[in-house]
Amino acid sequence: MRFAGKTAVVTGSGRAGGLGEAIVRRLSAEGATVVVSDIGASQDAATPDAMIGSSADMQAIVGSLIAGGSAFPCDVRDPVQVRALAAHAVAAHGSLDIWVNNAGIGYIMKPLLDVSPDDWRAVIDVNLSGAFYGLQAAAEVMITQGRGGRIVNIASQAAKSGFPHAQAYTASKHGLVGLVRSAATELGDHGITVNNVCPNHVTTGLGAWQNAHFAALQGVSVDEYLIRMAARIPMGRPGLPGDTAAAVAFLCSDDATYITGESMNVSGGEEPH
Repeated sequence: MRFAGKTAVVTGSGRAGGLGEAIVRRLSAEGATVVVSDIGASQDAATPDAMIGSSADMQAIVGSLIAGGSAFPCDVRDPVQVRALAAHAVAAHGSLDIWVNNAGIGYIMKPLLDVSPDDWRAVIDVNLSGAFYGLQAAAEVMITQGRGGRIVNIASQAAKSGFPHAQAYTASKHGLVGLVRSAATELGDHGITVNNVCPNHVTTGLGAWQNAHFAALQGVSVDEYLIRMAARIPMGRPGLPGDTAAAVAFLCSDDATYITGESMNVSGGEEPH
């Protein structure tokens, strides 16, 4: 129970079967009180119902957590809402010790010449600006509390390598590498570590959509696409939600006190740098 007495916020964690839910459950299993946060309801074309966690989904996850917690809807594109999320953690649970920026858009995938300004802005606003707003809001509270903290972004293998049909996504995830390197230099004096976790492909609900998209792009079946994917991974399989959750838990623990500014691969050896 290494997180007993600590409060964690995980954005983008309201969708059943997603990376966010896995992270929430891992932190809760180790004693953290967790604020489950997602956008709650579709706001526009960039946030369709099929790709987000609803308010009902968030409440269902909270109701099943070992260490309890609360649900708080937040559109990470809005810094005012992000600050309200941080304030809720303190008001409802007494502190803010862990912040995980997991919210992301990985379902706007188009050929380079078909990407519109709205497409580009939607991905950057959530994946990069949303992570910055979360980092900033969490750091402000943690500095005020005066006892350090842990901030982790869920980046991607796309933070290290490029992929077709993923210009905005890849740019946003590469941006997170620079963000943590810079933030770590400022927040170390306060005992706050800032890191990225960079998983390779994980077949969540979003991952299943990506499988179908890229299989069609390559002109193969989803089964064949997954066989080819596994063949290039030294460990012989794609990632699981629990792989990412375990890495997050490590970086949030006292065992990682001296690790900051890093972008840690969780890719079964597929991404070695």
